[in-house]
Amino acid sequence: MNSDIIKLLPDSVANQIAAGEVIQRPASVIKELVENSIDAGATSIQIILKDAGRTLIQVVDNGRGMSPTDARMAFERHATSKIDTADDLYSLHTMGFRGEALPSIAAVAQVEMRTMQKGEAIGCKLKISESKFEGSEPATCVPGTNIMVKNIFFHMPARRKYLRKDSVELSQILREFERLALVNTDVDFTIIHNDVTLHQLLHGSLKQRINGLFGKSMGSQIIPVGTETSIVKISGFVGLPHHAKRRGYQQFFFVNGRNMRHPYFHKAVMSCYADLISSDVQPSYFINFEVEPSTIDVNIHPQKHEIKFENEQPIWQILTAAIKQALGKVNAAGAIDFDSTDAIPDLPVFLPDNNTIMPGIQTDPDYNPFDLKENDPEPVERIKVESSRLNSRIDGNGSRPSAGVPRDWQKLYESFANKRDEAINSQDFQADNLPNSITINDEPKIVEKESGLFSVSDVSNGLLSVDNRYLIVSTREGIMIINRHRAHIKVLYEDFIKRLSRAPLQSQRLIFPESLTLSPSRSSILSSIITMTNRLGYDVSFLGDNVWSVNAVPSLPGNINPIETLNRIISDIEETGELPETALLRPAALALARSAAITPSQSLSDDEAAELVNNLVAYPEYAYTPDGLKITHLLSLHEIHKIFS
Repeated sequence: MNSDIIKLLPDSVANQIAAGEVIQRPASVIKELVENSIDAGATSIQIILKDAGRTLIQVVDNGRGMSPTDARMAFERHATSKIDTADDLYSLHTMGFRGEALPSIAAVAQVEMRTMQKGEAIGCKLKISESKFEGSEPATCVPGTNIMVKNIFFHMPARRKYLRKDSVELSQILREFERLALVNTDVDFTIIHNDVTLHQLLHGSLKQRINGLFGKSMGSQIIPVGTETSIVKISGFVGLPHHAKRRGYQQFFFVNGRNMRHPYFHKAVMSCYADLISSDVQPSYFINFEVEPSTIDVNIHPQKHEIKFENEQPIWQILTAAIKQALGKVNAAGAIDFDSTDAIPDLPVFLPDNNTIMPGIQTDPDYNPFDLKENDPEPVERIKVESSRLNSRIDGNGSRPSAGVPRDWQKLYESFANKRDEAINSQDFQADNLPNSITINDEPKIVEKESGLFSVSDVSNGLLSVDNRYLIVSTREGIMIINRHRAHIKVLYEDFIKRLSRAPLQSQRLIFPESLTLSPSRSSILSSIITMTNRLGYDVSFLGDNVWSVNAVPSLPGNINPIETLNRIISDIEETGELPETALLRPAALALARSAAITPSQSLSDDEAAELVNNLVAYPEYAYTPDGLKITHLLSLHEIHKIFS
């Protein structure tokens, strides 16, 4: 009886296992194919998509191309032209090196490739499906490589089922495209989806590429940062503090022409903004590192997104110093242009030989304001008389002796002392007549008090407002502190959910429609949720070139910014991915609630504060907002006793 149970997996199964790590979605295919094109020396890359890559992903480049033999070998596992030995892993100058991308793609899709080397008269065409080679033949084509990946995961229903909606997958593709385009600014890029050109970028500087991807307004929101040492050369741009955003910020790290995620360096960047921005916003940054290839390890992540640095701590210090220097220049100089010669006041030239005469001060040496006489006029008239006397006695040397001590000035305080003694000796102020407790009228009275750093107001019995941000409520268990803004978000959110589930919100037309410019990925999301936005009371129309017109907004109480609210809805849907239409109303309701909620600058009356607390505690889960932010904190009696024990 044979007891051996270990066997070698077939190539098709092994390729699918490897593909599970390398190819997770259509965006992964684009990343691998574009990086191969860049390694082939391409200066122009075109990406063509159908149905967010579900039906077709086509990458066309003008690189050096491949011979028929190389084209066939490229689809074998661990076949590569980029390294020969293990030592080459520590001196990489290419994006790819494992030889896994093409065989992994061929394991999950139908692949057709045409390629021809420069200087050749004819190229070759080959087809591979599910890791099975279907044939190769000569073909006429232009120099470079043209790869078509069709029907991704066509034979893997489980994998294909977990692909998100086209809008979400396209958003992921465009995010990957942004990373590739930013790190390869010397390459022309074009991306077309369903016959619509989303981006057409010409080669240029990093700032030009940033403007091309995120809009020209981004150029005014960033400042250059750079330094060069023996360990690392840092260049790029960081965002101005006042342009930090809660959502929609762009944060990119590059090293030696490769994209990466690095939490340690991200923390370094954020530490530079610690005292410049609030904790709920993030700055944009585009930072490139140039280091010796032998000091980094790029082979620690299946998608090569994470990179290990040998000199992480020194680079942290260099990075923070460079960013703080860039931000310091802006904060110190502000908007002043010290090189400008405009609007400089003309200052007189100092001549030491000129005898400048200082103006004298004319005073009356005999003037005494307390010296009252019987025949003096009334106070107002006396001021006029004394003023005329003062002006008539001009002292040429500009000085006068000090006035004498006023006579009988103590009489000014006699009336104060007499009234004080009378009040203290009165019957009403005796200790026996003081009340044992202070009574509060039934009608609440606002009394301003200073308590440490906060202004505390007694708005009702047992309810305090602190700093226009928090409400303090006395309970049987202790003291509950309520974040007023978040409590209002919770109450409004629940109200919007109920209203949206019953009927669409009422709209009000805008006299002057507002324009909304979105990135291609966010524009595709908005186009896919038009039905939902109509239900929310919005009327938006597409103007072309990723510009939308907001013609009507929900008729809601509060000052809601329609542009900000729509951006929040799109961002929430972009993060949550594919959801049923009923669930899509939740991020929309949350965005509306955030926009309409009260701010610290808005005060609440006594009844409004009490109503807010009553409405909040009516919900079973009132301690947290729908997105998980804490609303209440209970300071128990035990904790209070412990503080004073």
